[in-house]
Parts: sequence; structure tokens; C-alpha cells
Amino acid sequence: MELQQDALDEAFRRHKQYFQAFLESDDGTYSDKVHSMMHQKTTRLVVDLNDLREYDSSFMDPAVMGAQDNIVNRLLRNPAEFVPPFEEAVKELVFNMDSTYGSKEAEATKDMQFHVGFEGDFGHHNVNPRGLLASYLTQMVCVHGIVTKCSAVRPKVVRSVHYCKETNAILSREYRDNTSITGAPTSSVYPTKDENGNLLETEFGLSQYKDYQMISMQETPETAPLGQLPRSCEIIVENDIVDKCKPGDRVRVVGIYRPLGGNSTASSTAVFRTVLIANNVQLLGKEVNGIVMTGEDLAHVREFAKRNDAFDMLSRSIAPSIYGHAEIKQALLLQLLGGVEKNLENGTHLRGDVNILMVGDPSTAKSQLLRFVRTIAPLAVNTTGRGSSGVGLTAAVTIDPDTKERRLEAGAMVLADRGIVCIDEFDKMSEADRVAIHEVMEQQTVTIAKAGIHATLNARCSVLAAANPVYGQYNKNKKPQENIGLPDSLLSRFDLLFVVLDRLDRGADRNISDHVLRMHRYTRPGQEGIPLSFEVSSTDHMALLSETTGERSTEFKAIFQKFDPLLHGGYQSSSYEGSGNGILTLDFLKKYIYYAKTRYQPVLTDSAIDLISEGYAELRSQQNARTLPVTARSLETLIRLASAHAKARLSKSIDAVDAEKAMALMSFALPLDSPELPELGTEKAMAELEIETPVTPEKPVASSRKRDRTSWRCVLF
Repeated sequence: MELQQDALDEAFRRHKQYFQAFLESDDGTYSDKVHSMMHQKTTRLVVDLNDLREYDSSFMDPAVMGAQDNIVNRLLRNPAEFVPPFEEAVKELVFNMDSTYGSKEAEATKDMQFHVGFEGDFGHHNVNPRGLLASYLTQMVCVHGIVTKCSAVRPKVVRSVHYCKETNAILSREYRDNTSITGAPTSSVYPTKDENGNLLETEFGLSQYKDYQMISMQETPETAPLGQLPRSCEIIVENDIVDKCKPGDRVRVVGIYRPLGGNSTASSTAVFRTVLIANNVQLLGKEVNGIVMTGEDLAHVREFAKRNDAFDMLSRSIAPSIYGHAEIKQALLLQLLGGVEKNLENGTHLRGDVNILMVGDPSTAKSQLLRFVRTIAPLAVNTTGRGSSGVGLTAAVTIDPDTKERRLEAGAMVLADRGIVCIDEFDKMSEADRVAIHEVMEQQTVTIAKAGIHATLNARCSVLAAANPVYGQYNKNKKPQENIGLPDSLLSRFDLLFVVLDRLDRGADRNISDHVLRMHRYTRPGQEGIPLSFEVSSTDHMALLSETTGERSTEFKAIFQKFDPLLHGGYQSSSYEGSGNGILTLDFLKKYIYYAKTRYQPVLTDSAIDLISEGYAELRSQQNARTLPVTARSLETLIRLASAHAKARLSKSIDAVDAEKAMALMSFALPLDSPELPELGTEKAMAELEIETPVTPEKPVASSRKRDRTSWRCVLF
């Protein structure tokens, strides 16, 4: 037994010597970090594993390390062997620099604990909560996800001090639990008597404690497999890394994955509870969403933005399998891009996210549009009206099963911070649940004041909702408020409200049926029964079957979908590429939206300001003819839409063309408050409309909508 302990002590000494040499290396990087740590009065040193790899490759002494294996791999596989000597090396380096660091009392300084956190490249040890399997137990891993629960910070005893009046002696006792990587667990009960039976008094002022907090992390919504519940893991944070995050934050946590025993775990089912003992917590920014852009991708994005029809092609590539809905697709594109968020010095927050509501008849592809947005958005959370509650959308107060204390659990809108929330069947929500999202849609925060908890969480997300009319079918003889059945206080928070109508038109019905039948006949390449002919010429066959042709440019193959006579019916392969009728690939569309949304913050120009001011004044002067009032929120909507259109052009300024497009979308459709609204498309109808209701120059486009089976209108506020 003594020989085994001597071997452990010798290994500890060798590892400590190695880490001391690493910290005191010639470049002086970590010596400076230790000085900075001492200046900030902290006790945690963060080490980059890449630096440790580089040092290990240049200095590999078998006599010191005892093996030729990579030190980082050994550290990740067996952190209990390497982390304690690393922390001891940091402690010795600190005291060599300043022996009085932390306290003027030598005894207190001697007992001071230092900690080491890790960052960098973890290789296959970089996982999400779903990937935490038994093979990673007792190893160091890097887990990334979104925080859903945070407990209160509580003190945890490390060393207790007791005084005996009978003997006038002072006794101390150290405490360890299952989360400690050094030594065996000890009892957590304060001693009341010494070895001779004399009573002891606990000196709480001299005892040592450390902060303790429990965090629940869930895998991000966009990485969770479809149809499966997101997985979660519990994380224990201690000392200086407590309160580093709150529910809704995206974090990267490095720690040791360990099993914890319990009263009934091993004895009954042999299933242990597992936790992650954290040594480093990093907050992830809004740009961390798994999209990686190469130099070639940037070149394609910038080259595509120079096209005159770039915005039309981008909007046409939104849900290309759905026939029509051109204006709705343009609005969805602007919602994905978003406006410019403003945080003024006086604390005022101006949201840049665009909220859209679609209300209309069944079978008008509202839900399909929501599903596509959820697919294309970097971050999107999907929910339904009947399956969601008010606290499920915002935040709930739950009771911790272990400590029995109350804590916050983030809802869908908090989890979708910096993303989009898609709410289908919005009309099926109860009135009490809908009230909970009023604050989120305008202030973009969730304020909780219940059960003794007062907190404000960020919910900076766009809302895309779809609803059916109150009567099932849209009744043209009633006003939109009566058809929609939602209060004005909620409707005014939507920037755009589209009324989708199912009209009877023989020509449009035939076009839709042809489009749907082509979708059903299409079979993905490689599947049995792939159609090789669908009234396509031999030239189109060559374009379809050839992977690389001399006629196709590299840009086309990287940006546009490959021509298919079933998917792209109505076009010839030659006209598909060059006439602006092409459909962008899903991968390129994601990267373009991500790049434009995150890298550009356009500012207003004088020309755009004049157009927006005049347009807003014109809308206000016509508000009596409109169904819903035009308020100051409509002015902010114009600014947001113009900003999003400028992002689509990859422009750093909001010009007149952006303001005109915003006005065109805002002025889309005619008022719906007249029960005797004449049938569109006839000269008599247009004459009556011109007499009854003044229209803006953009309004005549309404006459062309008669050709579509599905008509949509945008109601202004």
C-alpha cells in the first residue's frame, strides 16, 4: 500500500514539474496571465489546450512525463490525475511571485485554492448533451447548448473550525463530496464533540465556504433531431464561475463528466445520476449557429449581391414548392434578415425584429411557409397555439427536486433569443396565454415577478404566426377584426398582417394542380423508379444527367439548384440558368441570409428619410379608409423593412430604393372594411375603388392578383 502511495506521489511530482515548466516557458504568455489573475484578485487560470499541445510537441521528455503519449489526450482521458498537480503548479507560481497574495495572514494564504479552466480544441470530446454517453464518464468534455434552468447560488462548506471550551483548543475539519476529484468523500455533518466527548462550538466566521450553483443545459433547438425531444444535462459550477449565465443564454461548458451515487440508485437499479463538474463557462454570441463560411462562399455571396434581380431571386427561393405568395415570401425574407436593433444611451431599446401574422382560409399553405422558415432560419423554435401555454412561451417558475427551491425555466421565446418563433394555429391559444407574449413582441423581454422571484430575461426574437378566421372561412362581409378575433393591442404588435384568401379561378386552379402534380411525380436521384423522361428534349436530358457541363459556370453549380423538369416545370434548361428564373440552393440561401444579417448594419440616408416620412404621412392621412389605424409603430415598421431590404443588397446605407420597397409592402392590398367590395379585375370595380378609396401609386398591382387562386392582402396598422 505504501509503495502504491509512493508511486502516486512520484507521478504527482512529475506532472507538477512539467506544468511548472509550461507556465514558466520562454514566451511568457501564462506568466502574464498569472500576473493579470493576481491583479484582478481571482483564483482561476484559463489554459488553451492548443498552447499545451504546441509546448508538448516541442518539449517531450520521457523521463519527466513517463510516456510518449500526447499530454492533452492524457489530460482529457484522466483529468483526476493531471488537474490537481496543474492547480498546485499554479499555486506555487503565484506564491513565488507574491507570497502575500490574497491575504496578509500566512496561514490563510497557504490554504488558498487555485483552479484551472480549459478552452481550445477538444476534438471528439466536444459534444452536445445528447452525446454525453457512458464512454465519457470520468473524462473531460466540452459541452455546448442553451441554459434552461439556474438554481440560486448557495454556500457550500469546505473547511469548518470548532472551538472547545474545556480544553481551549481549536479544531478544523475538511469536507469533500462526490464532486471532488481529490480524496474520498467525507461526512457533511458538523462535529459536535471531540474525541474525548467534550462539546464543540462551530466558529462560522473562521470556517471556509465556496459558492455552489446547479445549471440545466439543453441541446440547441436547431441541432435536435426532428421528432425527438431535446436532451439535457446537469452542470455544477462553483467558486468564481457561478452566475456566469442565465436561462436562455447559449454557453460552452468545459468540465469533468462524473456519476453521482444516491440513496437508492446503486442498490436498486444500478443507474447513477450524472453531472458535469465545470471548470470553465463561456458565453456564446449570437453569431454562433453552426454556419461556417469559406472564402469561396464569401466570393459567391458578394458576386450574387451585384445582380439587379438578387432580391427577387432570394424571395423566389423561399419555399419554392409553394405556388404563388410572392409578396408573402418577400416579407418572410425581410423577416429572416431583420432590421437594425438600437440600444440608446438612455436605456431605450428599439427592436429590429419583424413580426408577421398570416390569417386566412384553410389549405392556403400557411403552415408550409412556417415550416420552411423554421428550416432556413439559423435559429428557430416551432410551437403551436393549442400545445403552448403562456409560461411555456415565456418562462416558468419550477421547484428543484433536490433542494426544493424555486428556480426559473426558460420558455420557447427565451430559448429563441436572436432567432424566430413560429407559432401555428395562433387563434387556438387561450386569451390568458396570448396576454403573456405582449411584452415579448414589443419590449423583447420577459419579466417574471412571482413566487419571490424577480427577473428579466431577454427574448429578442421575431414572431411568425399563422391563424384561421373565427368562422373557419374568411367572411368578406365582416371586418378583419371580426374575422381574426384578436385584440387590437396584440395586432398592433405585428408589423405585417396578411389576409390569405382562397378564390375560385379556373386558370389559377389549373396552374396550381400542375405544380402540385409535378411535386408528387418527383423522385430524388438514386431512388428506385426515378423518372427519366417527362416531356423533356434530349438537350434537357443531357443537362439533367450531366454532373459537369461546359455550359454551366462554377457559380451556377454552387448557387443554383440543378435543373429538373419536374421541380422547375415551365422553364427550359437553357432559360432556367440565364433568365433569372433559377432557384437558389438551400445551403447558399442559408449562408447569404446569415452573412447579410450578421455583417451589415445599414444606416438611414437623407433620401430614405424623406421618402419614409412622406409615406408615413400619406398612410396617416388615409387611415380612415383603412381597416386598422396607422400608428407610430407603422413608422418603425417602415424603417425595419427598409433596413432589411438594404441588408438583402449587402448595402451599408438605406437608400431610396429600400424605402420604396418598404412602402410597397406596407401599401400592399386594398382596404377590407367595405362589405360591398366589388370583384377585382374589372374596369367597373377599379373605377368604384378609385372613387371610394384613395390609393397610393403602388396599389394598381392589385388588379393582377385576380389571376391567382390564392389572394393575399397586407393589413396596415
